[in-house]
Amino acid sequence: MAGGGGGAVKEVKSKVELDQTIGEGSPVILHFWASWCEASKHMDQVFSHLSTDFPLAHFFRVEAEEQPEISEAYSVSAVPYFVFFKDGKAVDTLEGADPSSLANKVAKVAGSISPGEPAAPASLGMAAGPTILETVQEFAKENGSSQEGSLSPSAVGDRLKNRLEQLVNSHAIMLFMKGSPESPECGFSQKVVDILKKEKVKFGSFDILTDNEVRAGLKKFSNWPTFPQLYCKGELLGGCDIAIAMHESGELRDVFKDHGIEISDPSEMKATEPNGGPGGITGPSGLTAALTSRLHGLINSSEVLLFMKGKPDEPRCGFSRKVVDILRQEKVKFGSFDILSDDDVRQGLKVYSNWSSYPQLYIKGELIGGSDIVLEMQKSGELKKVLSEKGISSGETLEDRLKQLVNSSPVMLFMKGKPDDPRCGFSSKVVNALKEEGVDFGSFDILTDEVVRQGLKTFSNWPTFPQLYYKGELIGGCDIVMELRNNGDLKATLSE
Repeated sequence: MAGGGGGAVKEVKSKVELDQTIGEGSPVILHFWASWCEASKHMDQVFSHLSTDFPLAHFFRVEAEEQPEISEAYSVSAVPYFVFFKDGKAVDTLEGADPSSLANKVAKVAGSISPGEPAAPASLGMAAGPTILETVQEFAKENGSSQEGSLSPSAVGDRLKNRLEQLVNSHAIMLFMKGSPESPECGFSQKVVDILKKEKVKFGSFDILTDNEVRAGLKKFSNWPTFPQLYCKGELLGGCDIAIAMHESGELRDVFKDHGIEISDPSEMKATEPNGGPGGITGPSGLTAALTSRLHGLINSSEVLLFMKGKPDEPRCGFSRKVVDILRQEKVKFGSFDILSDDDVRQGLKVYSNWSSYPQLYIKGELIGGSDIVLEMQKSGELKKVLSEKGISSGETLEDRLKQLVNSSPVMLFMKGKPDDPRCGFSSKVVNALKEEGVDFGSFDILTDEVVRQGLKTFSNWPTFPQLYYKGELIGGCDIVMELRNNGDLKATLSE
């Protein structure tokens, strides 16, 4: 990969090689694309023409799904997406199908087409040629103002949504993978297939390479940008890394057992409860007196207490997210404990409650059950009845919660991702603007909470993200923040 640009687009094979080339200091332009995205294909034609006009620069193509390490390193959440490097540093980005902007940005980092000549063709957006530009512009007209293929959640059409719901529920365990179980087309899919076979469970599968509509739609439907994706009873468990971690810890078998999944060879099942946990074993339950006392205290620390993976504003599994959403729909104030943060509690509570998986919901110290039971109780009205009988009144409304969130920091940013890991270009721009101005700010990742994401649009009467607030008042989105920064008014506006 080293050496001159040579006027050709090259495929990136590894992050190590890419980093080496960037480190040499020559201009480098990366195009993150996906084979299912028409805008990517059209912009790649422009990209190829530009590589000819600027032979001293390196033009690299990265298939976003196939190179997750590189995509994550540059916070790619949509395609087409371009990153521009000069003197070994990333100096600019471009999201979406905008050929003129691409040509201008290339000219900016790559300089003149040859020494002593102006970069007129590229800077005027002419390098791609009229036919290519016309193709991309027509595509943009047909598809509205947003020309990128989103790798983050957005609305899925009703027809496609119904189809995806039918697919994820077509088997108790469903794997969306590249290839088939007998012939996987990627190593990650192979690993998950092997895990399911070791767990001795029957599962259905769908080859996402055979259907681009399903492949693209499922990313939005599940809020999960890569494959494989593993589902249990219609709920997303996660991808390859999560499946491996759950399998190695015994959590995956617990989840299957809790959801009534039959094991092909029951004789090989082994108990997953601890049989010699930390701190020494005492008493008939197999728990130490100290741990028993601690668990009792935790369970009774709130009238409604949820033991879950992650936190309410950042659940780490679909089942935990489901129970959080139900409690919020019921407008119930509840406490929570992240079992991923304390393995003593995580393993001990399984024995204490005689319940082998998570989440676990308790009301006034009494175990209600896991996600399936809570969902059934909500559907039947039983959950509302139990809450009423135990004197649990409805707590904050969604409006109350949104008010609390927007006022949780003097400067508050609702964005896609986190400040250190933005999941869209617009969020990244606002984060950078605030950091450049030296403004301290709080943030909330709207991708982690659909209730907040949709509710805030109505609350603020502002339909898109990011949204920036100062002392509880909406300042605006990316364009307004950029305008304030360019005018030199941003810091003053956020310190009045």
